[in-house]
Amino acid sequence: MARSIDAKCRKCRRAMEKLFLKGDRCASPKCAMVRRPSFPGVHGKGSGRGQKSEYGLQLAAKQKIKRIYGVLEKQFRKHYDDVKNKEGIAGDLLMERLERRFDNVIYRLGFADSRSQARQLVNHGMFFINGKKNDVPSTVVKTGDVITIKSNKTEKNYFKNIEQALKNKKDFPSWMTFDASKMEGQITGSPKIDEIGVNVDAQVVVEYYSR
Repeated sequence: MARSIDAKCRKCRRAMEKLFLKGDRCASPKCAMVRRPSFPGVHGKGSGRGQKSEYGLQLAAKQKIKRIYGVLEKQFRKHYDDVKNKEGIAGDLLMERLERRFDNVIYRLGFADSRSQARQLVNHGMFFINGKKNDVPSTVVKTGDVITIKSNKTEKNYFKNIEQALKNKKDFPSWMTFDASKMEGQITGSPKIDEIGVNVDAQVVVEYYSR
C-alpha cells in the first residue's frame, strides 16, 4: 500500500482537530483548522454527521493515531502485535512504542518541525544511532541509545540554521536528554503517557484489533 499523499491539512479536517502535521504552520493563522474548520469535501461545512457506532469510534481512533505518526496500516499493526502480549496496558504500550520510533525521536529532539520532515531527514541518512548510520524511520530506539548527526552533515546549512534554536530549546520530553554543545540526544527512559500530547484513547484501538 502506498503512503497517502493527501494534503496534511485535509487529515486534520477529517479528524476535526489539529494533528500538528505541518510544524510551525499549525500554530499560525494559515492553519486549515483556523481558516476552514469543517470536514473536507463539498458536504463538509455544516453537514450533520450522526453519532458513530462503537466500531466507527474505534476505527476513527486508529486512523487518527496513524495520521499523527505517519505510519501505514502494516507498520501500525506490527507495532500493535509487538506489544499486545506484554505486561501492562496495551494501549499505553502501543503509544510508547510509537514514541520510540526513530523519526518521532528526531522530531521530539527538535531536529525537525514535523514528523514528516523528520522522516525525510532519516531517509536521507542524516543521523547515527550509537555511532552507526540508520536511515530506517520505523527503527525503535532503546534506553541508552545516543542519537547524533552524521559527521559530514553537521556543516550543512540546515543544521547550522537550527543550531541556535536547539540551544534555546527547553521542552524536551523527560525520557530524553540533549547536549547542545555536541548536538546529540540520548534516550534515558520510557515515554510518559501524560506528556505524549496525543488526544486519543489508544485502548480503543486495542479493542478494534481484539474484535
